[in-house]
Amino acid sequence: MSETSGWPRRIASGAATLFTATTLAGAAATAFGMISARQFGVRYETLPLLPAGQEPYRILHVGDMHLVAGDRKKIAFVRRLAELQPDLVVNTGDNPGGVNAVDDVVEALSPLLDTPGVFVPGSNDFYGPRPANPLRYLRAPSDFHGAPEALQPINVGAMFEAFTKAGKWHRIGNKSMTLTARDDLIINFAGTHDAHMQADAWPGFDHADPAAQLNIAVTHAPYRRVLDAAVADGADLVFAGHTHGGQVALPRYGAIVTNCDLPTGLASSVFRWRSHGAAGLVNVTAGIGTSPKVPLRTFCPPEAVVIDLVARG
Repeated sequence: MSETSGWPRRIASGAATLFTATTLAGAAATAFGMISARQFGVRYETLPLLPAGQEPYRILHVGDMHLVAGDRKKIAFVRRLAELQPDLVVNTGDNPGGVNAVDDVVEALSPLLDTPGVFVPGSNDFYGPRPANPLRYLRAPSDFHGAPEALQPINVGAMFEAFTKAGKWHRIGNKSMTLTARDDLIINFAGTHDAHMQADAWPGFDHADPAAQLNIAVTHAPYRRVLDAAVADGADLVFAGHTHGGQVALPRYGAIVTNCDLPTGLASSVFRWRSHGAAGLVNVTAGIGTSPKVPLRTFCPPEAVVIDLVARG
């Protein structure tokens, strides 16, 4: 027998070992991502946006729950957010994770519905998720095709009615309004429908009170055109979601995608946005849930956000 006759066997053995190692690594990464997607937490920010001498004002930002029916852990987490005692709740949409989850969404948010709040919808508030190749989510922004026959409608009317039943929450998609938050704080709000659905129409601060201390904009998807319009119109602070913070991020690199035209470095954080000589702050939440197409997270934990507005120094 020649000295080289054992090579094919060794090569085959090495290939099998490599395949096994790759498979195990992939399984471990998937398991890590699925576990990480359930590590709910709260991000805290402090922003000096109030006039001198005013007391702090706490805003709770909830977005992208993608809550599926029967997810008791996520429901319990959202319900406990009321213990943070916010003065205002901002909900940036994509609440249900399926057509049968409306009751669960209402149950989760019910402790917050007696607190003043504003909300705008995302596409997943109207339609359930569709089967799709999960790798497409990582390559480019997802397409939204609004053909009713291709989508499963959600009972959004019942959900939004439950949100507003107590008279404290206000839907501001493509609308503006003014809220007297307390005796010394008036806030102008303007919101849009989901820009990812091409449903946004910036309303401006049409009902703005000139005596207001703050202009706040609310949108689901932080497309540049929405941020540009809001900041140019005088928004001091913009709330958005949709990006999931990239959802699948890499160590030392961060988000791979934002699912919109926002740079990946701004996938989730508070940052300053400039437009037409004006500037305002933007908070993009990484959200509480995950894309139904990619039900995991890596190096991008799920979150609600508490923003404490304080007096300027």
